[in-house]
Amino acid sequence: MERRSRAFSALLVCIALVTMVFGVGTITAATGRSAGDGPAGHTMTAAAMPSGDDPDGDGYIPADPPVTGVTPSGREPAPRRFHEFQSNCAVSHTAPDDPITYPAQPGRSRDHTFLGNTSADAHSTTASLYGGATTCRTPGDSSAYWMPSLHDGDGKILPAGPQAITYKAGVTDYTSVRPFPKGLRFVVGSPLQSAEEFRDHGGWVAGWECGDSSHNVDIPRTCPAGTQLTLRMRAPSCWDGRYLDTPDHQSHMAYPVVTPGTGAGVCPASHPVALPMIEFGMAWPVDGDMSRVRLAGGRGYSFHYAFFDAWHEPTLKALVEHCVVGGLQCDARGHDRARPREGAALGPDYRLP
Repeated sequence: MERRSRAFSALLVCIALVTMVFGVGTITAATGRSAGDGPAGHTMTAAAMPSGDDPDGDGYIPADPPVTGVTPSGREPAPRRFHEFQSNCAVSHTAPDDPITYPAQPGRSRDHTFLGNTSADAHSTTASLYGGATTCRTPGDSSAYWMPSLHDGDGKILPAGPQAITYKAGVTDYTSVRPFPKGLRFVVGSPLQSAEEFRDHGGWVAGWECGDSSHNVDIPRTCPAGTQLTLRMRAPSCWDGRYLDTPDHQSHMAYPVVTPGTGAGVCPASHPVALPMIEFGMAWPVDGDMSRVRLAGGRGYSFHYAFFDAWHEPTLKALVEHCVVGGLQCDARGHDRARPREGAALGPDYRLP
């Protein structure tokens, strides 16, 4: 009997190992659905795969060093209407790659439109992105940003010109915001989300917009001539201080919570480190009949985007301290036109002076 129990236990171990290797039954943590529930290439948690930043392939990338001993700030500093700066980045290329969800697996993903770092692909790592060429106005922003490509029938539509990627305070105590840790990455939203989940997402701003039509969970059927299709979506801005990535690419980040009785936005105790909140603002040059306009692999409410940090640390620190902590509304140079006496964080060439 004992020998039979041992044999059965060994069989279970073998099955578990096979499951780990081939990714059978992988669960999408963000939605509770299995990997086979959505379109191919659109799972949030891919099978374990060793990559440059995650050599053991377990999905956890520890911060080195971790940030500990942080207490979420409930302080309410002197009110400032703005505490933000922009990193205007244009499209660099498109590819069926996803460096976060499918690292080291080129061609595995649905088609994505990349902004920022021009070298971003399935093999991207912190080291390969850092200091690389970028389409962002600020040369110090070598980060990679990507989202599902937009199609009109068989044609691909790309956002034209620099896009409004805004870094702002997501918490009431804007003075507590600190720069991203080098190599942080995350996915905002989910390709498998329903229309209701998209509308109720913590990063929802105003849904799909064109002309006077806004708060649409799906792409409008028509848009007035001369308008653009736009979308804004905010990222979580509270970090757990421990991991640069987790298997679901989301649980190491959280949105601020509202303190009862005060209305103040504060990071939860589980994610106490306040980072800049990215607001992804995209504009596509398409109007008229929109019946054939779709996202790669899904409806409009499947929109999501990804961020892989590769900022030059001193440049990011200067912009965060001058604009976010300083309570200013800055352009990509770190200059507030409404407060010119405050100066700029960067020089005329958008580099540190």
